[in-house]
Amino acid sequence: MPAEAITQRPASAPLTERQEARRRRILHASAQLASRGGFDAVQMREVAESSQVALGTLYRYFPSKIHLLVATMQDQLEHMHGTLRKKPPQGETAAERVAETLMRAFRALQREPHLADAMVRALTFADRSVSPEVDQVSRQTTVIILDAMGIEDPTPAQLSAVRVIEHTWHSALITWLSGRASIAQVKIDIETVCRLIDLTAPEGT
Repeated sequence: MPAEAITQRPASAPLTERQEARRRRILHASAQLASRGGFDAVQMREVAESSQVALGTLYRYFPSKIHLLVATMQDQLEHMHGTLRKKPPQGETAAERVAETLMRAFRALQREPHLADAMVRALTFADRSVSPEVDQVSRQTTVIILDAMGIEDPTPAQLSAVRVIEHTWHSALITWLSGRASIAQVKIDIETVCRLIDLTAPEGT
């Protein structure tokens, strides 16, 4: 497949093993640079050098720094999801399990505040051209929440609740990163919004 055809679109052809390895190196370099210096530290030329790919090749994988950092967030969430599956939440109710899951994900981001800030800023700056990548982040977050709920076939009402929970979680990240909310406040907000799960549960469940 020509390098020009490589995109982050869900409908694109699968990457070859070599292309996937190259993409992994790029995402790793992006995360490393962001971890050290935040959003401003992620410069495309430095990412290319660190991941040992040509600058033109990097731009064919990721058209901009925003595309790259949003893809980095999706990659980080995917990694978190794998960790969460190895040690599932233990809450008795779906709401408790989702709240525990999101707080564990939040604490993982808390350990890398510069990286978290870079990824969240990229999501905030993303325009329509980055919609496919932003959608991937949203889908990954949805899967994490549904897994915690233990639901494979959610109702429209449950999906609506999940979307509101996603919005609240992302908003909580922004307010925490900007110093406008404490971790305790984030926890309260997450636990509060997760109660929507119980309210939208079908009768008899």
